[in-house]
Amino acid sequence: MSVAVLGSGAFGTALAISLAGAQPVSLWSRNPEHAQAMIEAQENTARLPGYPLPEAIQVTSDLEQATQADTLLLAVPMQKLRSVLVEHGTLFDRHVLVACCKGIELTTGLGPVQVIVETVPSAKAALLTGPSFAQDIAAGLPTALTLACADPDLCADLQKQLTTANLRLYRTTDTAGAELGGALKNVMAIACGAVIGAGMGDSARAALMTRGYAEMQRMALACGAKPETLAGLSGFGDLTLTCSSELSRNYRLGLAIGRSERFDPTVTVEGAATARAVDAKARGMDLDMPITHTVVGLLDHSLTIAQATAQLLARPLKEE
Repeated sequence: MSVAVLGSGAFGTALAISLAGAQPVSLWSRNPEHAQAMIEAQENTARLPGYPLPEAIQVTSDLEQATQADTLLLAVPMQKLRSVLVEHGTLFDRHVLVACCKGIELTTGLGPVQVIVETVPSAKAALLTGPSFAQDIAAGLPTALTLACADPDLCADLQKQLTTANLRLYRTTDTAGAELGGALKNVMAIACGAVIGAGMGDSARAALMTRGYAEMQRMALACGAKPETLAGLSGFGDLTLTCSSELSRNYRLGLAIGRSERFDPTVTVEGAATARAVDAKARGMDLDMPITHTVVGLLDHSLTIAQATAQLLARPLKEE
């Protein structure tokens, strides 16, 4: 099976670099000028500078050409996934579509696999998620990810196709758990960034991560996910990474909130829209998600850091 990565941001480019070590890979950019700049520089200087593109990568802005591949990795922001799939319609029919984004769609409350199934019913849907930064993957550093697909045979085939010298994939058929783990940890990363940004210390962050993980499990299990999925790479693993590194855009947004600093509005932060989507979903399911609700308050400026802290600390005492 041939492979194309659709989306030339940092993560999509990093995946293409890693995959190109074993096979030819197409890397699609929506912007023809960006595609041409990458071809000329043999590097994605705009999104992932310092990491040369291997010769096995064919950069293109022609989506019809890119979709000649059998397996398409969709490295586009979660909130734009549906529009990309709908806009280009039949080009995606009967392909294997692997979502490489994390989040919950704001308008529908659906995860990436669910969006693929709804918009391109003839396609086979999968999800690649887990603790990973683009720079690490592009540099060839060891990275382990979760590959989720409801079809166990297809999942095994994709695992073989997408495993590289530095990418080790673990497979699961629990797409709901993998979707929710990857989405909810971004919300908790914003919260942890705010805690550190406000100077509350590492102990407070550890407490917030722990209670945040309980919150993630609460929603995931209510949605039919398996608890072991949340305990794996796509849940606990990704939570650990994202809540502790400034390479995470979600964590950096939280830092800015905690420090009362301006955050660059041009930077895509999946956790911001996801927090609002999860908060609405939790209310509809009558689930207690206090950290998520607090993050929404911080994002909407209806809560200050002091108020958010007081609100969480004033919650009723209970058993763990």
